[in-house]
Amino acid sequence: MRRLPPRPRAARAKAGLLAIAFAFAFAIAGCGTESGAPGGLAAPGATATTTGTIRAQKVMQLTRTHEETGMTLLEGPAFHPDGGLFVVDVTAPPGKPKVLRVDVRRKTVRAVHTDGRGAYTSAQFSPYDGRLYLTDYAHGEIVSLAPDGGDPRTFFAGEVDGARMNPDDIAFDEKGHLYVSDSRGLSEGAAHGRVVRIDRDGGRATVLADGLAATNGISFDEAYRGLWISELTENRISYLRLGEGGEAASRHTAIRVDGGIAQTDSIAVDADGNLYQGLHGRPAIVVYDRHGERLATVEVPARAEGLESATNVAITPGGTKAYMTVSGPGGGYLYTFDALGKGTRQSNGG
Repeated sequence: MRRLPPRPRAARAKAGLLAIAFAFAFAIAGCGTESGAPGGLAAPGATATTTGTIRAQKVMQLTRTHEETGMTLLEGPAFHPDGGLFVVDVTAPPGKPKVLRVDVRRKTVRAVHTDGRGAYTSAQFSPYDGRLYLTDYAHGEIVSLAPDGGDPRTFFAGEVDGARMNPDDIAFDEKGHLYVSDSRGLSEGAAHGRVVRIDRDGGRATVLADGLAATNGISFDEAYRGLWISELTENRISYLRLGEGGEAASRHTAIRVDGGIAQTDSIAVDADGNLYQGLHGRPAIVVYDRHGERLATVEVPARAEGLESATNVAITPGGTKAYMTVSGPGGGYLYTFDALGKGTRQSNGG
C-alpha cells in the first residue's frame, strides 16, 4: 500500500491516503433525472459486450484543501427524495462544513451540518424514518440527522462482539435495517474487517461476516438478495448472499479489480444490477455487470489536475444522470456522467 509521511498531530500515517484522512480527523476531533446512452456503449437496460471509456464532466468545486488537515476528501453522495444531493467531507476540521447539500441544477452548495468531533465517511437516508445516517469512522459510531442537518442523535455506539467498529459505508434494506462495512484492521494491514447488521431501532448488532480485508463499499444487489462488498486492501469485491431473515447464507469472491496503485472504495448498484466501483488513488469509476464482466471505466478528463480519487457515485433516482465525488490536492469536486442503468436507492454509494 502507498504510504505518505506523517503530518502534525497525526500519531502515525495509516495505510493509504484514505486512512491518513481518518487519522487526521481523529487527531483533530480528539484534542437530476436526465438520461442518455454513454458514447460507444449499449443504451441503459441493454447488455454491453465490450469495455469502453465514459468521460465525466465537471459540475462544480465543492471544497478546498483544509489548512488544518492538509487535505479534503468528499464521500457519501446520497439523494434526498426532494432531489437534493448530500455529501460529506471526511477531513473537514471542527467548525467547517462536514455535511453539504448540493443543488445540481442550480450548481449551488450549502453547509447543513458541522461539529467538533465526527469524521464522517458516508451518508444514507433511511427508508424507515427518513433521517440522514452518517458513519463516524474515527469514533466507531453511527449518528443521524434531520434532513435539514439539525437534531443530531447517536444511533449506535459501543462494541460489537467485543470490538469497536470502524464503520465506513451503510446499506439499508427495504425495512430500514442497516448493513455496515466495518473497516477494522486497515491501519495494521490485517484482515479484521466485518459486515455488521444493526436493527433499525439500534437495539441489536450482529456480525454477518468477518475476516475481510478492510471492508469499504457495501450495497445491496438490485433484488435485495445479497450484498456486494469491496475489500480495499485486497482490491476485490465479494458477494454475501443473505437468507430471508437477513442472516448470512454464503460468501464468495466475485470480482478481482485490477486497480494498479488504486484501491477499491465505495460501491453503487443501478436498476439493471450493474456495479459502480469507486477507486481511491485514481479519479475513475469501474463498472461491472452482475456476472463480473467489466463494462466501462468512467474517467475524469486528463486536463484535470490535482485529483487523485473518485471514491463514490450516486445516480439520479429514476434517471441515468450520475454524480461522482472526486478529490485530491486540487480540492473536492462533483463530476457527472451518464450511467448504464437507472438509479434506485442502491444507486447511492454508501
